[in-house]
Amino acid sequence: MPRKQSGFTLIEIAIVLVIIGLLLGGVLKGQELINSAKVKNIAQDFRNIPLFIYGYQDKFRALPGDHAAVTTALTGSTACTPASATCAVGNGVLNGTWDATAVTDETFVFWQHVRLAGFAAGPTSTADATYIPRNADGGKIGIQSTATPYIAAMTGTYMICSDAILGKFAKQLDTMIDDGETSTGVMRAVPSGSAVGTAGTTTATIVDASSYTVCQTF
Repeated sequence: MPRKQSGFTLIEIAIVLVIIGLLLGGVLKGQELINSAKVKNIAQDFRNIPLFIYGYQDKFRALPGDHAAVTTALTGSTACTPASATCAVGNGVLNGTWDATAVTDETFVFWQHVRLAGFAAGPTSTADATYIPRNADGGKIGIQSTATPYIAAMTGTYMICSDAILGKFAKQLDTMIDDGETSTGVMRAVPSGSAVGTAGTTTATIVDASSYTVCQTF
């Protein structure tokens, strides 16, 4: 007697395909929400730093990082040292590069000053491995004056830069904060690791999966 063949019916297959489609849709939607949250988080970094400066100046009548009497005003604080082009305490200029990694730059001790003053969260020991702030994608965040702008032709008093940002996020950030063009305006982007003075990359040539440094002036 022949054995009866068993298998899935067309209805059962259709139900399985619908379920798979719903699961894939949920995963993609979830990833979209995660990406959107990252962009909003990075955008908030750019918005917060000016508030740190204005709040500190209002409280101490000095610039964080450049505060000549900081060791008296804030217990446990550090002034940059030794005196140099990147450490000219009390001259009213935030000296140093946005990606500075030592107390030789005012831009490095800037973070300790705003944290000890209560304006920002994070470790206050300059020797802490997590002292330098990071964005939602793990890239460095920093600030410097625009005397020698990291991205060419950007004007303003201060420049905030954030590194290791995917191209697709860089474009979203510029649309959210500036004019939507990553080579013009107060927010611009260049490939990560670019030399100082590199011109901003146009939105049309931004590669979504590549890494960029995004800077904003104010």
